[in-house]
Amino acid sequence: MDRARARLEAEREQTLGRLATLAGDFDAMVAASRGSNADDEHDPEGATIAFERSQVGGLVRQARLHLGEIDAAMERLDAGTYGVCESCGGAIGEARLRARPVARTCIECAAGASRRR
Repeated sequence: MDRARARLEAEREQTLGRLATLAGDFDAMVAASRGSNADDEHDPEGATIAFERSQVGGLVRQARLHLGEIDAAMERLDAGTYGVCESCGGAIGEARLRARPVARTCIECAAGASRRR
């Protein structure tokens, strides 16, 4: 479990770094457009600026959600349930946990959920 904790901590640090960069990018975009009289609807570059701002905002939200997943995985680790599939109760394979440390389900249950969608 020490390796799992180290992977999760590394993933958390990486995500915090990505979030800081993205938040800085977003703040810079907002600050740059604050003094501008660009009209997103009528300015030829306005749509591009709005799209980029929206895209960065989406990436910020995604990074924050991933932090929540990491924190939940750390809680499962502390509770002794990390690596146990939340659907079937079986073990989540080591290879899956290395590839996706926040995995809540085994590969079989994840594949079944994907097929049902």
